[in-house]
Amino acid sequence: MDIDKIKRASELIKKSSKTMVLTGAGISTESGIPDFRSPGTGLWENTDPMEALSTTVLYNDPEKFYSEGYKMLLGMKDAKPNRAHLVLAEMEKRGFIKGIITQNIDNLHHKAGSKYVLEVHGNTREGSCMDCGKKVPLDVMTQKINEGQIPPKCNSCQGTLRPDVIMFGDMLPEDFSIASNEVSTSDLLIVVGSSLVVSPVNYLPQMAKNLIIINKGRSAMDHYSDILLNGSASDILESILEELVEE
Repeated sequence: MDIDKIKRASELIKKSSKTMVLTGAGISTESGIPDFRSPGTGLWENTDPMEALSTTVLYNDPEKFYSEGYKMLLGMKDAKPNRAHLVLAEMEKRGFIKGIITQNIDNLHHKAGSKYVLEVHGNTREGSCMDCGKKVPLDVMTQKINEGQIPPKCNSCQGTLRPDVIMFGDMLPEDFSIASNEVSTSDLLIVVGSSLVVSPVNYLPQMAKNLIIINKGRSAMDHYSDILLNGSASDILESILEELVEE
């Protein structure tokens, strides 16, 4: 690990009056959730998520969606936050970062104790009625599906329930507009575990005054970063936090 880069990263964070963090799939691989762009492993081995988790399948072939796509979502349910999630929660608690913008739907930032989390691709905690908008815990939807109710129906209006995950084909939620504003008014954005190829989230780093990228592999914005740290997100973030609290 490049200690000089760790020191420079911690200095940037100390100088910043407002820092946001953007996380992608790479932060959750240490929790056993594979990046679906790395085929042949775990959840995505026999199914194309870009099809199974699409609005086309959800609306036109609910049997397929709830037998394939929905099972993918449930596959994340028991995952636990890793050291990287816990360090970010601690950094927020200590005031080093304001909050987190995440592309992930695995709820691990919440489980780790982060308070301000903007979920630009939705979450797997809740579902909602497509007719009346009523929110329900995902467990309620799962129970209905397990009892053979496909698609699951809303108890209030008998409309169709769907998970609050942003599918391929969906519009992004309000959290994305909030995230754009947060980044544009920040001094620093730290990207963790994202290859920055998914639009429009990959435009956020271009809005940042200063940019730190932490990722195992290359990202589309490496050339734009002030500091680039390649390696384990957990190891790098732990080292940065140690440097920040050392004084």
